[in-house]
Amino acid sequence: MDPFRAKRKQSGRDMHRTVAMIMAGGKGERLGPLTTHRAKPAVPFGGIYRLIDFTLSNCLNSGIRKIFVLTQYRSVSLIQHLRDAWSFLPASLGEFVLPISPHQWARETWYLGTADAIYQNLRYIAEEDPLFVFVLAGDHVYKMDYNRMLAWHKIKGADVTVGAVKVPITQGSEFGIVETDDDGRIVGFSEKPARPLAVPGDPSSCFASMGIYLFDRGVLEGALQEDAGTESRHDFGKNVIPSLISRSRVYAYDFKDDETGRPRYWRDVGTVDSFFEANLDLVQVTPRLNLYSKNWPIRTSQPQLPPPKFVFAQEGEEGRRGVALDSIVSPGCILSGGGVHRSVLSPAVRVNSFARVERSILMHGVQVGRHAIVRNAIVDKEVFIPEGARIGVDPEADGKNFFVSPTGIVVISKRADVPA
Repeated sequence: MDPFRAKRKQSGRDMHRTVAMIMAGGKGERLGPLTTHRAKPAVPFGGIYRLIDFTLSNCLNSGIRKIFVLTQYRSVSLIQHLRDAWSFLPASLGEFVLPISPHQWARETWYLGTADAIYQNLRYIAEEDPLFVFVLAGDHVYKMDYNRMLAWHKIKGADVTVGAVKVPITQGSEFGIVETDDDGRIVGFSEKPARPLAVPGDPSSCFASMGIYLFDRGVLEGALQEDAGTESRHDFGKNVIPSLISRSRVYAYDFKDDETGRPRYWRDVGTVDSFFEANLDLVQVTPRLNLYSKNWPIRTSQPQLPPPKFVFAQEGEEGRRGVALDSIVSPGCILSGGGVHRSVLSPAVRVNSFARVERSILMHGVQVGRHAIVRNAIVDKEVFIPEGARIGVDPEADGKNFFVSPTGIVVISKRADVPA
């Protein structure tokens, strides 16, 4: 019998007494030019989405309808997206997705860290009078039923529950690692340890914190008020959670597939390379992140554009074919005699005759000129690739003109001038 079944029914009712606080103010400096003009949660992903759409969709699909989005860094495009895509919840029923910018109510500073961001907005939580508070990141790619996490929280009688996913122990030094006992109670929390401790009973894996926290409201308020009076970095992972481990019931929720026992799909797309790979995950024949599930839709704003068009050559025009293989092609795209392979095309992209796009991400409005090559690249919005240009072909030339990641991914910033 599913141990979550009875608790999930009660958790579904408790979602009406639950609020979500989504952290969406990060600079995302490791994403290079992609966050020059926008906050990280507003970065386009998977053709038609923004990163924040995944967390918001998880909330909505889980029954959480009181959602605060805490913004800070270059938030205009993010707020515009929330207006266009997420303003449909009925305020008359007490449901909302509400962006909150720093307003210096609790202290005369910007947000000093993730914990301080929530602390400065405790008054809004109090106005909703919830039993539980989810603290979520707005820049991760995953699909999670928060009902199951709440059911686990209640089964364990936890004060705090931390979302955790198993990663190979050889990669543990890249994450915040939670150490648990055999019952799942957290006994240690370390940030990017040189020697992470293994999961009990699984010496090849360790638990990486997903940056997802579920609090009993009173525990959250007390912990944040205490943290506000210290000289800490005011961060959940570095300060608040470690301080609670010895005096509160803090548990890890294992984000896994109950049938296979395998970790479910979760990506922290914090670097250019991880962002690039997460996009290309979507074009696999059987992607681990299924965007086509009717039971768990990912919502966003849909542009008013015509269907994509593939223009084939007339007979005798060898090599001039509009074709895409193993790719995502969004509305408004025109493949006018150019070829696309293992790539993600956002709306209104045009690939002209004899051009080739390979293992690349082209964002809204990009145009690729005739005979051009774009390979292993991320091209931000409204960039024109001139006729015959070579992107991702000559590493030395790319390094002189563009940002290049450690693995050689070329990033061209929004509206950049690309040399012919």
